[in-house]
Amino acid sequence: MRNAIAVMNTKGGVGKSTLVLAVAETLSAYHGKNVLVIDSDAQASVSSMLMTIPHLHRLQQNGLTLVDFLVARVLQDAPADWLRLVVRNVSDVDDARSVFLIPSDMQLTLFEREVSKAAQHGRLRAVIGELLREARRVFDIILIDCPPGLSVLTESWLREADFHISPTKADYISVCGLEVFRRFKALNPEMGFAENLGVLVNMKDIGSPTEEDYHAWLLGNADNRCFTQVIPRAIALQEAAYFHSPDRSYFAKYPGETGRAVRRLCEEILERMGLAPAATGVPAAAPQLPDVPEGRLETPLPALRTGKRLADLA
Repeated sequence: MRNAIAVMNTKGGVGKSTLVLAVAETLSAYHGKNVLVIDSDAQASVSSMLMTIPHLHRLQQNGLTLVDFLVARVLQDAPADWLRLVVRNVSDVDDARSVFLIPSDMQLTLFEREVSKAAQHGRLRAVIGELLREARRVFDIILIDCPPGLSVLTESWLREADFHISPTKADYISVCGLEVFRRFKALNPEMGFAENLGVLVNMKDIGSPTEEDYHAWLLGNADNRCFTQVIPRAIALQEAAYFHSPDRSYFAKYPGETGRAVRRLCEEILERMGLAPAATGVPAAAPQLPDVPEGRLETPLPALRTGKRLADLA
């Protein structure tokens, strides 16, 4: 099944991680999908949005992040089970209980440096491809939060994922970021690349003449496949980035027009993927997973190391 989506723009500050969060929680709460979020950004933004910071730090300290898996599989050629890194019961939306997460760590930046030094680009892509092939069989939707820029890790996701979504603001710099991405995609077509699911205008100031002009320019290029739905700049989405305790309802987190915009976007995404949305409010069937960490635990986790940390490799 083609269900893996890389979300990226070479320009930062376009609301990418918050968008991944909102889409994941909407697909879970509103469409009954099991959603795996893979946080591939060293800043771990979406990880911190889906769980408490102390819990995220414990997972990082205990070697339960994406970088630990990649260090083991790519740099050490050692066995590592990616399913043991999946965190269940994340999200502060009480009716989005089918969102799962592979968290990130700032050592991803160091990992990429080691990959480049050791000329392990091919090995990295093979490991990423294997992970996605296995994850496709377990989850309904896979969302990969890629960092801005075009690193070797992001390139691997883009070449192995099924689709990519490019969020952009309707301004000059963000649109230039799309152009850089377009030129990169045209390089080495024989190596394969994810299909463009669409360009999404995000954080739009409704009523701004300048942003209307840039939006019209984006719509004028059919290759962009712009989503019909735009996501307006809204305080609700800024507040959604903060993990809330106790839990809140979906409609409390995404109220009014903000929630309607995100839900219409998710309907477009499912339609473009060729997936029918489930009936509203129908919970997803639980995927078959081994014992994995709870996203809401507040007690220390037992140590589980898939490989040495990068600091140990020096």
